[in-house]
Amino acid sequence: MRPSARAPYWVVGLVGLLALLWTVPVLGIFITSVRPYSETAMGWWRVDEVTFTLSAWKTVWSKYPLAEGLAASLKITLASTALTVALSPAAAYAFHYLKFPFRRVSLIVLVNAFVLPQQVIVIPLFTLWRQFGLIDNVWAVILPYVGMSFAWSVFLAKNFLDDFPGELIEAAKVDGCGPIATYFFVVLPNSLTSLAAMAILQFLWAWNSLLIPLLFLRTDEPMPVLLSRIAGTYEPNLDQQSAVAILTMVVPLVVFLALQRHFVAGGLSRMGLKG
Repeated sequence: MRPSARAPYWVVGLVGLLALLWTVPVLGIFITSVRPYSETAMGWWRVDEVTFTLSAWKTVWSKYPLAEGLAASLKITLASTALTVALSPAAAYAFHYLKFPFRRVSLIVLVNAFVLPQQVIVIPLFTLWRQFGLIDNVWAVILPYVGMSFAWSVFLAKNFLDDFPGELIEAAKVDGCGPIATYFFVVLPNSLTSLAAMAILQFLWAWNSLLIPLLFLRTDEPMPVLLSRIAGTYEPNLDQQSAVAILTMVVPLVVFLALQRHFVAGGLSRMGLKG
């Protein structure tokens, strides 16, 4: 077997330096959350006086409904991610393999919706949700998350299907599979790469989104909304904001690390190694 080429030392050093720079803000947030604000007001890196305390963590946990916020974020994000992963590959499969009127025009319109900013749709959505009585309902947030994700998620899944092995589709037709059976038993099990990427991107976007839940929710407020409410009027409360920011970052990080392994499994399945 031919040995793999070793990366130059300067490339390794440059990547390591960039990784270190990316971790510095996270380190600063953590240090700010475990030190009194009086010590970090002029910068978290100052070591004139160093005192470690969990008072900020205790304050935010007792003063703000963080448990309810985490539950609300999980409920909204998991629902929108599950619906996106369930519906987008099916739509991409229909656009790629099935023949129906205005297929190309519909795909162009759908993909072009990606350039539509959230700020443009919030007023029509608010009017619509008020008429349907969905204000302060989690579905007022979940449905826009799913709808606005179709533009990029369908495009992502269709690009994956462009390189999908046609031999598997032909073999399924020879075995008597119709379009629906081919999708569920051939295409879907061999599309783990696109599904994992779609799930990660949708989870991160839905978890960190602020505008839509801030406008439509009053009780089940997710973590980004709670984080925006912690800043005091006359004091910054940077230590408390840092504590909540860490709690907000932990869940997406765990999800990313958990789904990352499916990229390798999806790459193997694309070669037809999974039936």
